[in-house]
Amino acid sequence: MRKIDWFIVIAPLFLTWVLDQITKGWAQSLTTAEFYGPIGFVLHLNSGAMLGLFSSTPPVIRIVSLATGGAFLLFAFIIVQYLLPIKSLMLRAGMSILLGGILGNVTDRILYGHVIDFILIGSRSKFSPAFNIADALQWVGYGMIAFALIKEGEILWPAENSRKRQWIDPKFQLRYCFILLAIGLSFAAIAGVYSYTYLRVTIIDFGGSHPQVLGTYLTPFIVSFLAVTLAFAAMLFLLGKILSARIAGPIYAFELFLNDLEAGKDRPLRLRSGDEFKQLEDLAARITREVAKARIEKESATIEAVSDDRISSSPVSPTEK
Repeated sequence: MRKIDWFIVIAPLFLTWVLDQITKGWAQSLTTAEFYGPIGFVLHLNSGAMLGLFSSTPPVIRIVSLATGGAFLLFAFIIVQYLLPIKSLMLRAGMSILLGGILGNVTDRILYGHVIDFILIGSRSKFSPAFNIADALQWVGYGMIAFALIKEGEILWPAENSRKRQWIDPKFQLRYCFILLAIGLSFAAIAGVYSYTYLRVTIIDFGGSHPQVLGTYLTPFIVSFLAVTLAFAAMLFLLGKILSARIAGPIYAFELFLNDLEAGKDRPLRLRSGDEFKQLEDLAARITREVAKARIEKESATIEAVSDDRISSSPVSPTEK
């Protein structure tokens, strides 16, 4: 990925977010429903997710969970962008547009507690649920991702680039995964203690220490926080498995290369796309050349020694005397 490639991938995320916020700012000036052919505009404050989903759930679970879900998706976006072994600009840009639309709605929930919807499709008598630019662009992102997965499937998952197993060195990889998991869960525990304490003290200051009031707010918080933490832990473990495979795989492949070279089987070392220690390929090539050179010198020395033995053991003719 060159710098221009990263610009092509990241720019749609910011453009989607900016376009969404600008159009929502304009939509807040709408006072009545206005239709222009099959497209209408009306201000609608959506307290749920896309198309009003989950609007009936308690505000604490709805707002906090949906907003935190957006942050979790941002984390997943960064990880996936890093782990993709090829350019696939269509797939990467589609993911950026999708995330930009999600973050546009997350911004509304954080700032206002609801999402601003204003677009209708249909007529004054029959129309679709209200949505916004972020919702529409999310479907564009879905389409780009699906198109890339179908069209570039062979590039994304080439048969010659597949490793038969991900657990190459289970002892090392599991230790790597658990270290990464321990670090992530430690930060999650710190954030959880801080958030829970801050929320509890705030509730007591405003509403008193009534068990019913505390349970109404703290129980949904604990449930949603544990759900997010478990999802975060699962992603960290999967990430550790993939990253450790990219470390253990090249070392394992290099060991096999040395074993084959010792057995007289000359072959090039080819690492998987995305593997670490790509310099091992150059090292293996230099070792192969040096071993071939040593073999040639050894064979030449052997031939010269045999020739000398033959000459020294051959009878001397009278003429030579």
